[in-house]
Amino acid sequence: MKIRLASPIVTDSVVDGRGLRTVIWCQGCYHGCEGCHNPDTHDFTGGFDKEIDELVQEILAVKMQSGVTFSGGDPMMQAQSCSQVASRLKEHGINIWCYTGFKFEELLEKPDCLTFLQYIDVLIDGKFELTLKSYDLLFKGSANQRIINVPDSLRENNVILYDF
Repeated sequence: MKIRLASPIVTDSVVDGRGLRTVIWCQGCYHGCEGCHNPDTHDFTGGFDKEIDELVQEILAVKMQSGVTFSGGDPMMQAQSCSQVASRLKEHGINIWCYTGFKFEELLEKPDCLTFLQYIDVLIDGKFELTLKSYDLLFKGSANQRIINVPDSLRENNVILYDF
């Protein structure tokens, strides 16, 4: 199985989640958020395909990382492939964060996305809203976005925000 990426993985990110993180930049998004900082990731035919086994091995070879963050594009638009990657990373105890333009409640109604959610520790949900943009927000671009504790939210069947 393959995943469509916008770029090679990025390591040592401190802005895409807590700690030093490896970032998987997924290709493809149709949200069209005004002011998106990754417009090159929107085209579903852009980027390149990568074998999931190869990607997982590449990530596992990176040392001194706090976890992996899925971003893009929108990883939920490749939920099945992302789920395959995330499940393999979870076997190694890796902490997983994910950014999506979808709301958590929408994802619960999509079987592939729900499967992917099972492997995610923290989800930043909601479209980027340029009018709500702030540089004072931690790990999110606009005030409407939520930073969600996914395991607790799934267990409680209600959105539980991540507690810093």
